Amino acid sequence: MSETWQFVLATDLDGTFLGGSEAHRLQLYRWIERHRETIGLIFVTGRDPRFIEGLCTDTPVPWPDYVVSDVGTTIAQMAPAGPGGTVTPLAEMEAEIAAIWGDAGDRVRMALDGVAGLTLQPTPFRYRVSYDYDPATFDPRAIGIVRDLGHDHLISADCYFDVLPKGVSKGPSITRLVRHLGLPFERVLVAGDTMNDHSMLISDLPAVAVGGSEQPLLDALPERPDIYRASGIGADGIMEAIAHFDLHDPHPKAAPPLKDAS
Repeated sequence: MSETWQFVLATDLDGTFLGGSEAHRLQLYRWIERHRETIGLIFVTGRDPRFIEGLCTDTPVPWPDYVVSDVGTTIAQMAPAGPGGTVTPLAEMEAEIAAIWGDAGDRVRMALDGVAGLTLQPTPFRYRVSYDYDPATFDPRAIGIVRDLGHDHLISADCYFDVLPKGVSKGPSITRLVRHLGLPFERVLVAGDTMNDHSMLISDLPAVAVGGSEQPLLDALPERPDIYRASGIGADGIMEAIAHFDLHDPHPKAAPPLKDAS
């Protein structure tokens, strides 16, 4: 499979691969499907595996080959590949994550119980604890609590607060997967739009912050030739970056956009 890939798109979902106009999304998705022999697809997302399976079953979104989900705490492949597949964790890739986290979930939930501005999300994540975050009422002492427990915190999209194993996030996890698959760094485009994408956008892979990215992310990104700031929103920004980095021939912007069905 990977031996024939010209390039790999490793993309965030919300606001990025799922962002932009319907016409641009369909243009990108159909271009990927037409060139599946030469394009690898990895979802790098805060979403959980069941969401991804439902998304690809019920919408035109292409099925990924691999998944880095749960803000980098799940590293998985689609097995079997393609429609009807299941997000199947790669045990050898997750062993270090599991060891760092241990069984910390209950301790984190207990320590942050009742902290103002945090509402526990009900999804039973394996190696993270996630909250809805209200910046207007948030008690910043939560950050110190997480640090004292030996974990990392991540605030993104001004509405999410994640507690993660120390040193684990999207960037380190996608980098480990790319190395595991033996992919050349220069042929893997990472794409995102919020602060939980920051670690992967600075991971020495060609990167794009799509149009409409949150300002804290744009402010935190260094000015480097391997980091592209697109003007196109969501899927359009991804297509813009594929052309900018000359990652595939033909590139998706070479075809006219489809008529927006919305």
